[in-house]
Amino acid sequence: MELFPPLPLTEWRDTKETLHRFAQVVGKIRLAASVRRNHWWNVPFHLTGRGITTRPMGQVDGNPVFTIDFDFVDHRLVVATADGRSASFPLLDQSVASFYRQTLETLADLGVRVEIRVPRPYGLPDADRPFAEDFEHATYDPAWANRQWQVLGQVGLVLEEFAARFSGKVSPVHLFWHSFDLAHTRFSGGALDQPSHVDPVTREAYSRELISFGFWFGDANLGEPAFYSYTTPEPPHLAEDPLTPSSARWTELNNSHLAVLRYDAARAEADPRATVLAFYESAYRAGAARAGWDVAHLACPGGITDPRLPAPPL
Repeated sequence: MELFPPLPLTEWRDTKETLHRFAQVVGKIRLAASVRRNHWWNVPFHLTGRGITTRPMGQVDGNPVFTIDFDFVDHRLVVATADGRSASFPLLDQSVASFYRQTLETLADLGVRVEIRVPRPYGLPDADRPFAEDFEHATYDPAWANRQWQVLGQVGLVLEEFAARFSGKVSPVHLFWHSFDLAHTRFSGGALDQPSHVDPVTREAYSRELISFGFWFGDANLGEPAFYSYTTPEPPHLAEDPLTPSSARWTELNNSHLAVLRYDAARAEADPRATVLAFYESAYRAGAARAGWDVAHLACPGGITDPRLPAPPL
């Protein structure tokens, strides 16, 4: 498959909206059955060779150790326990309601019982509708589901390469199910005191100074896939700094600025991978310089922190 194949949101919006809610169902199970980590790092999915996974969870809540995987090759949801048992069901021909029911039934058949505290979507237009009552979202096109996973894998490797350049505290490259975006975040080490009115999810997510980088498939605010970056807290005059390539732009969103490189603009470049890396680097340099980070001290050329260690032979 070509690097960054076509992925027009208009062509697979219905599948994306259904899959997004499937992911939220499983994501809320992960939230209930995993040990809490800083910045909610226990919650996101990670990429696999066939789709995305929750990683092992359970045990602390009395359940057996288990995983839930989306297989975008055979298009099944797969639940497996550490003792070797597994069960699965097809992702095709499912509404959110039937997917929710079958997921819980499959877990119960394997001796796993998880209580989802709020069994409704998070941050979506139908956030007041229980999963069990959503018969509207029921589109799953296998070709587009496979395509989105292929793109996530390609972008994930670019983000891993970019992550290697930084020696400070960083997040994994992981997929957040609430917004369905693949992200990687760098931290300065400085604490950030959020105002008292800020909700608990945001307070924990942004309790430290950070610059985040990622990719998402598009939404109501930006109706096409794009690479992005933002700095929190946003330093003054950030949006005055240039971005690379010239097609990248600062976009105002929720009273702050988001660096955006459209997916199709990156695809049109002679070297899309190098273009995305340059975009992330330009956004990082802008945010870090304006926020007063020690860029030189935090650098990690070639993924190596020891200045006397030669690069490994290829």
